[in-house]
Amino acid sequence: MKIAILGAGALGCAIGAALTEGGNEVWLLNRSAAHVEAMRRDGLQVDDTNGSRRVKVHATTSAAEAGIVDLVVVLVKSFDTDAAMRGALELVGPETLVLSLQNGLGHEDVLADVVGRERVLAGKTYVGGVMRNPGHIESGVAGKATHIGELDGRITSRVNAIAETFNASGLDTTVSANIVGTMWDKLLVNVATGALTGTTGLTYGQLYDEPLLKAAALAAVAEAMAVAEAAGVALSAVDPERAWTLAGEGLSSAFKTSMLQSLEKGSITEIDFINGAVVRWGQRHGVPTPVNATLVACIKGIERAMGDRQHTTSCMEPE
Repeated sequence: MKIAILGAGALGCAIGAALTEGGNEVWLLNRSAAHVEAMRRDGLQVDDTNGSRRVKVHATTSAAEAGIVDLVVVLVKSFDTDAAMRGALELVGPETLVLSLQNGLGHEDVLADVVGRERVLAGKTYVGGVMRNPGHIESGVAGKATHIGELDGRITSRVNAIAETFNASGLDTTVSANIVGTMWDKLLVNVATGALTGTTGLTYGQLYDEPLLKAAALAAVAEAMAVAEAAGVALSAVDPERAWTLAGEGLSSAFKTSMLQSLEKGSITEIDFINGAVVRWGQRHGVPTPVNATLVACIKGIERAMGDRQHTTSCMEPE
C-alpha cells in the first residue's frame, strides 16, 4: 500500500517507520526542512525496546513529490488540519482514503469539508513517539493499540484492508463499529495526562509518582465520562482509573506527553480539542466540568506567557 503520513513528527514517524518496515511505500511529510533532510541523508533513526536502528524512508516537505497515494494518515496538530490538508491535495486521487489519527475531537468534520466525507475515516492510536533530534525519534509501538473505523459505523472492506496492512506491520489495529465511542475512549486518556504534564513539566514517570496529581487526573476523566454519558456516547470503560492506567501503559518513565512536548518547543497546544472539547460538550449537555475548565485555563495561561516572552525577545533583537 502507498501511504502518506501528513504531519510526520514523532508519532507520525513511529507509525511510518513500522509501516515502512512492513513493506509499504510510505512517504513522511513534514514542513521542517531540517527533519526531512536528516531523514533523506541518514534514514530515520528509531529507538525502541529493540534498541536503535536506522530505517530508510521517503521523506519530503512537498505533497507533489509523493504524488497520489492509497491512504493519507493525518497526524498534524489539530489547529493545522484544514490548512495542511488543503496544502496536500496532490496526495488525493479518485480512490484515496483519508484517516485521522489525531488527538481530540472534530478533525473528521474539518477533513470532510476539504476532501469529501465519503473518503474520510476516523481512528485513534495509543502508539507513542518522542522527537529526540531531526531525523531521530523514540518510538513506543509494542503493545499499543490503534482503532479505526467508518464514520457511520459500517464494517467495510476498505477499512478492513487498512487494518490488515497495519497489523502486518506490527501495529496492533482493530476495526471499530463504534468509532465515536472509540474517539472518546482515547480522549479520556489525553484528558488524564496531557494538561497535567503541560502545567507541571513532568514526564510520565514523575506524574505517576504523585498521588495528588493522580487524584486530579481521575477527577478530570470522571467529568469527561459524565459528559459522554449525557451525550449518549458508548464508552468501553466505566472507571476513570482505566484511562489513567492506559495512558502510561508500556511507555518509559522518561516519555513526555505531546502537550508537554509542544510547550517545550514553544508551540501552542491542542488543549481546545482535548480538555476544551470536554468543556464545550459539557456546556452543550448541561454537565459541569470545573476541573477540565481549570486545566484549560492553566494551559492557556502558559501559552500566553510563552507568547509574551517570544514577542519581547523578538522586539529586543537588533535589526
